[in-house]
Amino acid sequence: MARRTKEDAAITREQLIDAAERVFRKRGLAGSTLAEVAAEAGVSRGALYWHFRDKSDLYAAMCERATLPLENMLEQAASIPHADPIGSLRDLAICALTRLARDARAQAVFDVMFHKSERTSEPATVAERERRERGHCLVQVERLLMQAVTKGQLPADTDTALATRALHAYMEGVMDQWVLDPSAFDLGSAAPALIDVMFGGLCAAPPRVSRANRAVPEASTKRPERALTAQTEPTADEA
Repeated sequence: MARRTKEDAAITREQLIDAAERVFRKRGLAGSTLAEVAAEAGVSRGALYWHFRDKSDLYAAMCERATLPLENMLEQAASIPHADPIGSLRDLAICALTRLARDARAQAVFDVMFHKSERTSEPATVAERERRERGHCLVQVERLLMQAVTKGQLPADTDTALATRALHAYMEGVMDQWVLDPSAFDLGSAAPALIDVMFGGLCAAPPRVSRANRAVPEASTKRPERALTAQTEPTADEA
């Protein structure tokens, strides 16, 4: 009986997150209420509050369900040495875009995250969570870039912190624009070419650490901050 109760609770929690995706996407984060989410899920408000403290807690759970798999794969990839760290990071990036193109749930969540979370009015806890998650992911990406420097795939004076920011901005920009207008191009088919453009530019002309900053080793490792952030399926090297 206890096991069945836990299973029922888990099902209800998933139903609430599903409902939140639909309600937040339709009405926006600021324009939605927990009562609307509970009604959409077909449960009482009391059941909703059993699982989530408030709207920001529910929003965080929705985002986490969509992004945690890639975050875990990225962290795992950054924690082990690679013979081809640039190749590993490339595989992760392609996987992220491909998954977004194929997964309607990921598309819904990223639409909310990019376009329906009203950055100026979202709860401080939501903004803080996004900063924290972004920072963690960027740290992992920079670790892979530092491996690339060690392997000679990038010059020794590469500004890995700035390169990480550039990769993140590129990935988020592609995702943002595609979610805004999926008919603009076939993201799944174009993913390898889009990623090769990004890494081709990075390897051909990476940002360099200025001479003034070279006297401060490891500065880049102390500047973490949302990286390649769509939910993805694993690839061979993850990646």
